[in-house]
Amino acid sequence: MRLALKEAEAAVSENEVPVGAVLVLDGKVVASAHNRRESENDPTAHAELLVLRKGAAETDNWRLTGSTLYVTKEPCVMCAGAMVNARLTRLVYGCRDSRYGAVVSQYQIASDARLNHRVDVLSGILEEECSEILKKFFKIRRQVY
Repeated sequence: MRLALKEAEAAVSENEVPVGAVLVLDGKVVASAHNRRESENDPTAHAELLVLRKGAAETDNWRLTGSTLYVTKEPCVMCAGAMVNARLTRLVYGCRDSRYGAVVSQYQIASDARLNHRVDVLSGILEEECSEILKKFFKIRRQVY
């Protein structure tokens, strides 16, 4: 999670919403990324999707079975759906997203029995640090606009 937080810090320096993600397979970091929606003008350039794409390319397999994704904030609907489609084994995230979270807060996509795959979830890891970087970013952003 500390590596994911470093990615979130990199996002701040690019004026991106500070969310970072790291994909681990067999105890090794396969890919890391942070949000890049603004810099890429791409609504799908969330940290989670970017890291899943990199991980699939690195492993030469879209099925990321056996992988763990560490992300600083609870994933949205799009990202949670991608994790299910990628057959991700485990998701570890820092803080909840009470407005848009799709793992526990608003939806439960990762554990929805109607879908063809479920992702094991562990939450609250470095929760305070993950939450604080977002709070600081949006406090500054509101002062600017």
